[in-house]
This record gives sequence, C-alpha cells and structure tokens, in this order.
Amino acid sequence: MKILIAVAPEKFRDEELAVPVAAFQKAGISYDIASTRRGTCTGMFGAKTTATLTFEEIDPKQYGGLVIIGGSGSQLHLWNDDLLVQLAKYFHESHKIVAAICLAPVVLARAGILKGKKATCYDSPVSFREMKAGGAVLVNKPVVMDGRIITANGPPASQEFADSILRTIKEVEW
Repeated sequence: MKILIAVAPEKFRDEELAVPVAAFQKAGISYDIASTRRGTCTGMFGAKTTATLTFEEIDPKQYGGLVIIGGSGSQLHLWNDDLLVQLAKYFHESHKIVAAICLAPVVLARAGILKGKKATCYDSPVSFREMKAGGAVLVNKPVVMDGRIITANGPPASQEFADSILRTIKEVEW
C-alpha cells in the first residue's frame, strides 16, 4: 500500500510531516509527496521536503490513503485548491483512508466528507467556522477517528495521528 501526502509549498508544519513520514518509513509503507507545484517545499520552521508530484499529476488509484499536512500554509495554499478537494472526495468515496491534521481538516470539510462525522482541527475561529459549515461534529480531542476519516488538532498530536493512520492501514484488508 502507498500513501499520498499533500503539503503546502510553503509554511507546512514541520513535525506534522516529519512524524508521520518517519512512522511510515519504519512500518515499510511507501508514500509520495504532492503539492500545488513540484520541487522544494518549506516548513514553518525551515524543514524542507520535495514534492515529486503536483495535484494535477496524481493518479489516485495508486494510493490507499491521503494524508494532508497542516500549518499556516494549508490555509493559504490548500483550503481553496479544487484539485485537492476533489482528491479528498475521491479517496473518501473509494473507501480509502483520508487523514488531515491541524488546519488541513478544513479541506475535508470543504470536500463535503465531514457532514455528520466526528472530527477535530486546530483551534482557531476561522477553522472552527469552516468545519461547522462543512457539517463536522467537532470533538475536543487531539485525534478523532470516524470510520476511515482521521483528523488531528495540531503538532502535539503528530505521533498519535501517525499511529492512528498506521493502525487503520493494518485493520483494512488491501
């Protein structure tokens, strides 16, 4: 199984990417990193990663899950990205894992996949408003799972977020 990781081209939250990537590597799970453009993406604290794909270039059938990384760049670059919103819908409708952390769960809300679903996100007025507008049932916990939708509220939840994704991968027969 292969995971697709979506990051903003700038200002993604460093540990929200680093912790799941390390967990995937340790578990032997392959992944690709995609963004709005190919090339170097920079985290809020200077971490660098390389997006080998743009959202336009993704063949979602190749992946068993979508993980969207948060940080302030997700609000700037990912919330309004129609291709990423469509990818989130596709993964959900295909019964694949859809996971988002920090400010990134808003992408799932905008995709319409959180209607009536328990979820969490980074505690900010704009993210709460977006989540409510998308029909999410907000839960004040670091990580919330509702079926194959996994959301987390920010950097301190990075390890639990990664562990929840791995547990879900292992529970699902691929």
